[in-house]
Amino acid sequence: MYQLHYFPANANAAPHMLLEELGAKYELLLVDRTKDAQKSKEYLKLNPNGRIPTLVDNSLVLSEAAAIVLHLVDQHGRAGLAPKVGTPERAKFYQWLTFLTNSLQEELMIWQYPERLAGKNSTATEVVKRSAEARARSFLDVVEDHLKANGPLFLGNKLSAIDFYLVMLCRWARPMARPPRSRFNIAKLLDKVTALPSVRRAYEREGITDEIC
Repeated sequence: MYQLHYFPANANAAPHMLLEELGAKYELLLVDRTKDAQKSKEYLKLNPNGRIPTLVDNSLVLSEAAAIVLHLVDQHGRAGLAPKVGTPERAKFYQWLTFLTNSLQEELMIWQYPERLAGKNSTATEVVKRSAEARARSFLDVVEDHLKANGPLFLGNKLSAIDFYLVMLCRWARPMARPPRSRFNIAKLLDKVTALPSVRRAYEREGITDEIC
């Protein structure tokens, strides 16, 4: 049985949705960020970076949401939530997952926490925040263009783990001046994926009952 260390709506959301879609047996373990539990000695033994999520799979302890997603799709290859290893389709799968985590997610993190770069300078904080939002907006436009040409999902008509990852990031981006749902094809994907029982179960288990994204 897997153990997923989580905090509601954090980067654990994508692996959590995936676990539900796979029908895998797992246990949710809360890492209470309101009490800085991610910095506790116990948690740092699992994840020295003090970040969420962490997945425990028997003797394997794995951090970083994208790495957890890749591990899960490899462990459950018959579910078909990623193309076969060694195919051109798998290469594109890697491309889009890496784009979401290294480009869009990175800018959303800066946008949400600009003080981590700007310190206590309020003017600098606002500049960092605006710049990160602009870059995130351009990356969402890239996703929109891809879905317009190749959708309705990232891999056409085939559901994949990348779609869950985008749902997670779009929830984070809801407060943007131009939110993800303002883009027609992203909105279509979000409607399709958030209607899945697996997605609704994952967020409900995390205590989230409002509109997902």
